Amino acid sequence: MTIRRRARLDTGQVRDLRGKGGLAIGGGIGGILLVAVVLLLGGDPSQLPLDALSGRQVGPGNANDLSEECRTGADAAEDKACRIVGYVNSIQDYWSGAVDGYQPAVTTFFTNSVSTGCGNATSAVGPFYCPPDRGVYIDLGFFDVLEQQLGADGGDFAEAYVIAHEYGHHVQNLTGVLRPGGDQGAESYAVRTELQADCFAGVWGANAVETGFLEPITDGQIAEAMDTAETIGDDRIQEQTQGQVNRETWTHGSSEQRQEWFRTGLESGDPARCDTFDADL
Repeated sequence: MTIRRRARLDTGQVRDLRGKGGLAIGGGIGGILLVAVVLLLGGDPSQLPLDALSGRQVGPGNANDLSEECRTGADAAEDKACRIVGYVNSIQDYWSGAVDGYQPAVTTFFTNSVSTGCGNATSAVGPFYCPPDRGVYIDLGFFDVLEQQLGADGGDFAEAYVIAHEYGHHVQNLTGVLRPGGDQGAESYAVRTELQADCFAGVWGANAVETGFLEPITDGQIAEAMDTAETIGDDRIQEQTQGQVNRETWTHGSSEQRQEWFRTGLESGDPARCDTFDADL
């Protein structure tokens, strides 16, 4: 997914704390995580409820200034951080028109660890959304992990899918769908929540060109996102890390389900088609 070279990037929607000691605003680990890295490194997502460590407060970190290096889509073509800025801009432009009363969320780049409104988190948890902050957090090295350790093909639209999934959780938070909890299982609320976020990511993808930031999506780029959705399915991760699949411990859905719901959003372009809570899984 290519950022239009003349698109003007708004770096005010991104806080860059890379190399700044991991201090953001707030203070724990968000429970809405991409489970791939958690399981890969031996973590247990069932032990990470949304309100796990909420309430801790720390001061704001001194953020890097991206405004000089990330000005246009031409910069996004050369720099991954600038590319993510472009995706964030496009995603929020779409949802601001699709959700009444939409409130922007800041994406924070960090290295190794970060303090959030949910508590302290490390890169091991993967990208995540923190409801108290209404913020998205990501160590950009996650995309290298996807490719080098989990076998994903990678690519620009794969990156966009990951970011759009987290903003899907922001939309859920604003609309009251997101809730604390540590339930598991193939038909659990947690799985339905994650699959809806996948669908919302697809919905944005279907409408991304109209935001003015992106060129039309190619079939090859769609294949990149579908490959990533397959890579981070619960069954795929369990097979790789445990040698067996246990549906009773799923928290994000199978590879097939993640691909199916992302495709539903992408083909329909309609958030109303993303009702995973009443669907047969």
